Amino acid sequence: MIDLLQKRLQHYSASNAVQEEQALKEMLQEVALYALWRGGFFEIAAFQGGTSLRILHGLPRFSEDLDFILLTPDPAFQWSHYSESLTEVLAQFGVRCELSDRSHMDKTVRQAMLKANSIGRQLDLSFFDASNPRKLKVKLEIDTHPPAGTGTSWNYLDFPVDFEVCAQDLPSNYALKLHALLCRPYLKGRDWFDFAWYCKQKTRPNLPHLAHALNQAGPWKDQNTPVDAQWLADAMYTKIGTINWQLAAQDVAPFLPTTEQMSLTLWSERFFADKVSRLVQAVSLDA
Repeated sequence: MIDLLQKRLQHYSASNAVQEEQALKEMLQEVALYALWRGGFFEIAAFQGGTSLRILHGLPRFSEDLDFILLTPDPAFQWSHYSESLTEVLAQFGVRCELSDRSHMDKTVRQAMLKANSIGRQLDLSFFDASNPRKLKVKLEIDTHPPAGTGTSWNYLDFPVDFEVCAQDLPSNYALKLHALLCRPYLKGRDWFDFAWYCKQKTRPNLPHLAHALNQAGPWKDQNTPVDAQWLADAMYTKIGTINWQLAAQDVAPFLPTTEQMSLTLWSERFFADKVSRLVQAVSLDA
């Protein structure tokens, strides 16, 4: 099975150690998704977030974590139920790994860390440093009580073999990205890169899902905010006026291929005001 991973690695054409590590992590993410499918995980959960955009829709940036939502809220969810499936399936592909459940049962978002320490030594890596064989780590997160109103779809992948994943659909994923942009208490440039990507795709966000998310967490919590095109325009224009765009660009740059990095020089309030106008146009088509 290592031969399959080696063949997949050639697909990335990594030109330095950072790109090589990102390629390995993405391969580990994909095999982990397959293992979760084998364990019946997608009967109860949906794939979402930046990595789902990367793997399922071609988002041109690397994403570190595997993010999920439960289809039905369950405060008793534990990652440990899927530890055996993950370790056994990854072992079939020659990857020895361990899953450490880092969840706190009093927290809505449950975390686990998947660690693999053998893959770097087994593959023929141009930039592998045997004197510093770091473990590959992929964080898994799941929202056990996501906001209501999400949409889902089934998507088919063919690496490492054919399988399917239940994923949050693009309009609902976009809604949660907008929630992050408006409510996240710290700056994350990757959020703004994803926002620009959604605008390019002309995706219309799931506004009822966004409204539920705003009512559930953030500065608009419990306010039952009526989310429409005008409200969203006002909130987003206000937000972009507060961003340090140089810091935002610096955050996302390491996750982008060289061909995408030049566009970061455009990042400014004026640039994103244009993106917000496109968002408002897309939302207004639903009105």
